[in-house]
Amino acid sequence: MPIPEFDIDPDISRASTPPAEIYRRPDVLEHQKDRIFARSWQMIPGGERVKAPGHLLPFKLLDGCLGEPLVLACGEDGVVRCFSNVCTHRGTLVVEGEGHARGLRCRYHGRRFGLDGGFQSMPEFECAENFPSSADNLPPLQLERWGPLLFCASDPAFSFDAWMAPVRDRVGFLPLDRSLFDPVSSRDYLVRANWALYCDNYLEEFHIPYVHRVSLADTLDYGTYRTELFPYCNLQLGTARSEADAFILPTDHPDHGTLVAAYYYWLFPNLMLNFYPWGLSVNIVTPLAVDRTRVSFLSYVWDESRRGAGAGGDLHRVEMEDEEIIESVQAGIQSRLYHRGRYSPRREVGTHHFHRLLARFMNGGVPA
Repeated sequence: MPIPEFDIDPDISRASTPPAEIYRRPDVLEHQKDRIFARSWQMIPGGERVKAPGHLLPFKLLDGCLGEPLVLACGEDGVVRCFSNVCTHRGTLVVEGEGHARGLRCRYHGRRFGLDGGFQSMPEFECAENFPSSADNLPPLQLERWGPLLFCASDPAFSFDAWMAPVRDRVGFLPLDRSLFDPVSSRDYLVRANWALYCDNYLEEFHIPYVHRVSLADTLDYGTYRTELFPYCNLQLGTARSEADAFILPTDHPDHGTLVAAYYYWLFPNLMLNFYPWGLSVNIVTPLAVDRTRVSFLSYVWDESRRGAGAGGDLHRVEMEDEEIIESVQAGIQSRLYHRGRYSPRREVGTHHFHRLLARFMNGGVPA
């Protein structure tokens, strides 16, 4: 069965949502892995640990979805690099555990690489012609840093700046560089639903007074809640009912005078950066199957005294409320009687934007 192509009308007042089959067909998810996830930027959980020369951190890119074996390595020059963790001789994993070393050596046949991924030596290859070549180096990936967060990409369809600039420009005043990762409040959630349904729900404002009647509706001013669109991300600006729950903004900040409770950023395709007065909650959405998703909550704290209050006060409860409704949608879209829905032009602009990007990437029309 061919992968369905679909269009989303750019006019939200006329547009219909994607066909239900994209949320329920396993072959569509495999298509999305190549067309979307392999062509996007992904955060590296735990990347902030790699600081000292010789520190090696093997990981799998979007583990459970892409699963590409990679390694972070800090060179003797203090520069952190990211490259393939697969030996260019016979495909063995080179680094098999986090640690420190002066170089890399494949334990299968002894091939050596530098901390920059460059080929150094190989026994028993004296008679090999045209050896070594650039193909014997471990292939590098693009690596970018913002505060303690590291991001990599192998073949991105858009630049890191095009992706992250709207976030940096708006919340660059926050002390992200001095935030500390909090493993106690960081955890994974398993959701029995398609990854895109999770993003759909995050991006629309409509459900807040219905699904989050207590957890958010009493904290956020729904009447002034709004979404702003950028090429590869959206911002939902959550305004507080109380000054005690709001950011203290610089006088020259574009939102100065607004009681901002939260900056909710979604970055295409599967990253949420949720900024609260106490710190940052990162959500990484990983498809595990067409109807199963892992959502990793990672907490970075700069003001412990402000935790437990406001929009970011009880993230677990909000997540439980979201999971219940998303899993209900996953059950509902199995219906033979449901095909496509419509958008609220006021409250679902973020979801509409996501669906337009989804259609563009899935149909192969990249870049815009």
